[in-house]
Amino acid sequence: MTTTVLLVDDHPVVRSGLRAVLDAAETLQVVGEAATGEEALALAAHLRPDVVLCDLRLGNGIDGIQTTAALRALDPAPAVLILTTFDRDAEILGAIEAGAAGYLLKEVDPDVIIDGIQRAAAGDTVLAPDLASRVLKGMRSPLPRLTDREIDVLRLLATGSANKEIARALFVTEATVKSHLVHIFTKLGVDSRSRAIHVAQETGLI
Repeated sequence: MTTTVLLVDDHPVVRSGLRAVLDAAETLQVVGEAATGEEALALAAHLRPDVVLCDLRLGNGIDGIQTTAALRALDPAPAVLILTTFDRDAEILGAIEAGAAGYLLKEVDPDVIIDGIQRAAAGDTVLAPDLASRVLKGMRSPLPRLTDREIDVLRLLATGSANKEIARALFVTEATVKSHLVHIFTKLGVDSRSRAIHVAQETGLI
């Protein structure tokens, strides 16, 4: 039985390479290609593929996680397999929580991608062992929830900005910035600006 696949990636060269790999597999048939999440949704609704192979970063418009959630809301809903270069915990967890059947990195062998598509079509979860352990760990210890303003402070912190500069950029007082930093440090379980930046970057918060 042939598994139909929709490719979603904003780089034409990547799509061409993937099509060549998948076309060589007798059990797979590429039925369409999309460069954006919005285009993917329109094509998926029309073509009804078994599996959507989707990148995480799709340029302007909705990203891979938002696209996954919208695809999974279709009827019938295709299985969604994320294929990306990004392996930050927040993105892996976000994709799985959005309903992705799996998460593969572009550095894997073509055979792994082909096998992953077939497994996703069969209803299996497709994760490399190291990614699977990180997903389980993340689900047991959810990422801290920061407010939008706390994220703004963290991003400015990562540029090396002092409290006075952060206050000026966000049109707040230095006291307010200090208050945000206290909340950030507490939520992230850190005791310094450098550790806060490190944890935020490692977990994909910024």
